[in-house]
Amino acid sequence: MLALATQPVWTTACPDWEQRIVERRSLVPFAPLFPDEAAAALDVFKSLRMVDVAGQPTFGEACEPFVFDLVEAIFGAYDANSGNRLIEEFLLLISKKNGKSTIAAGIMLTALIRNWRHGASLSILAPTQKVAGNSFGPAAAMVRADRKLLTILQVIDNQKLIRHRKTGAELQVIAADSGTVGGSKAGFVLVDELWLFGKKANAESMFEEATGGLASRPEGFVIYLTTHSDEPPRGIFKDKLDYFRGVRDGTIDDPRSFGMLYEWPEQMREDEAYLDPANFYVTNPNMGRSQSVAFITRKLRQVKEGRGEDGDDSIQIVLAKYLNVEIGQRLARDRWSGTPYWPQCAMPALSLDDLIARSEVIVGSVDGGGLDDLLGLCLIGREKGSRRWLVWAHAWAWSIVWKRRQDIASKLDELVAEGSLTRCEMPDDDDLTSVLEGDGEVAEVTDLTEDVQGVVDVLVRIRDAGLFPPQEAVGLDPAGVAAIVDELARQGFDDNMLKAIPQGWRLSSAIKGLARKCAARTVRHGGTALMTWCVGNVKQEARGASGVAITKQSPSAKIDPAAAMFSAAMLMSLNPEAVGSFDAMAMIG
Repeated sequence: MLALATQPVWTTACPDWEQRIVERRSLVPFAPLFPDEAAAALDVFKSLRMVDVAGQPTFGEACEPFVFDLVEAIFGAYDANSGNRLIEEFLLLISKKNGKSTIAAGIMLTALIRNWRHGASLSILAPTQKVAGNSFGPAAAMVRADRKLLTILQVIDNQKLIRHRKTGAELQVIAADSGTVGGSKAGFVLVDELWLFGKKANAESMFEEATGGLASRPEGFVIYLTTHSDEPPRGIFKDKLDYFRGVRDGTIDDPRSFGMLYEWPEQMREDEAYLDPANFYVTNPNMGRSQSVAFITRKLRQVKEGRGEDGDDSIQIVLAKYLNVEIGQRLARDRWSGTPYWPQCAMPALSLDDLIARSEVIVGSVDGGGLDDLLGLCLIGREKGSRRWLVWAHAWAWSIVWKRRQDIASKLDELVAEGSLTRCEMPDDDDLTSVLEGDGEVAEVTDLTEDVQGVVDVLVRIRDAGLFPPQEAVGLDPAGVAAIVDELARQGFDDNMLKAIPQGWRLSSAIKGLARKCAARTVRHGGTALMTWCVGNVKQEARGASGVAITKQSPSAKIDPAAAMFSAAMLMSLNPEAVGSFDAMAMIG
């Protein structure tokens, strides 16, 4: 009687990755599950020529070990006896100029050559036509540089396609912006520059279309290749990054997924060790070949001198691209001084009901409200007993924001799903040009009241709960608040309860004071993605000898709820007292 084949046992978790990456050791925590398959594929891969490298060496002659580790992990996960691949999703996160596009071409050509299925479809999915060209070019050149390959593979340039002459299998490079992703039956898919897909609102459905063929192709795989984003991760990029980090760290048990993530250990990131050229190798495993310390040093120097080129126009972008430092709360040197302490002040949940029940007095403020802006409301309550400040915020946005700010559409969708952002639908987005003035301020448009009504409903609830002070309870940005003031007056708010809050450097005391309270952890908030995003978008600038002011880190960065928070802090710093006592629990629900 024949013995049943023993299935391998493995884990894709790599809990000691921080030590491994500093010591330049492999980030693959498992040996190839099927060594013969790994060896056969590696032989093919090593024979391919890197045409864009001086001397046109083969991968086998010119690659660092991390590339071979990845190839063995991918192809060594295939069980030829059962026809199933035991690890089917992969992510490579690596700094720019480490040969990513060339590696992608080599992996997919290897898959095309090793594939046994007749008529199989393989695809490289690129976010733009330009990236598609960067992916197809090296693959086509590898074929043309090898006479043997030319006898079995046909390059069709105008279709960005390479066809296997014997099996009829096809490898095609597809640009997402060409609209040809739908209906794909590819069993092998490589997604290049995943971070750019994070900016596309329809990326998730696009990926479902592109990878639909894997359901009937058990030998297939999906590989995501990416550098870090030029802004905080979001959309499908953030989702995949968080997931593969969880797999790597062992907090998510998924042996069918594996991520090779070249990023900074936490302590090195906190110490800004990425600025030391001696450490540049950490996220640049191809250092000394396609990348160099001198190149990165020059890029950093150019941007510091205001001479950035090729889109590398800020220190944050250079660090993200060439050193894989994630842009976020701990990177921007001109961030709000309280930003590093904001995460430590989060609590599991702080709903509006919680705020009412726990506070002895509440003040609020409103900021924003242009048609392609957010309308932000922030409430700060003083907690009974502890006197800590409790921060609650919500925002409203008209649907035109998704149209005019498509680069943040996926982030806005995330906030809507969280419940911290309300999307207000326009009657017809195409008819709004006539009501926009300059920077997007609202002209006389009486129909657009959903966001105003949402703000007023919350403020009325706090007023009716007896938690507002009799004077200076609600702060308002003097610009663009007429509709809110009118509606509050209709709801019976006394003029003395409203306070115009001066902006700019006049907010210095609130900006600095709230930062100190965050550092001392005498502030608590609900840890929402809305406020995490908005606080991370705040740029702090010096004004005069000791003043500061806040602005946006970039044109699309929204900060309105955070700006409302600083205005509310001005009112809470006056040590107000509520109008009267009330039964908090009676007000909930």
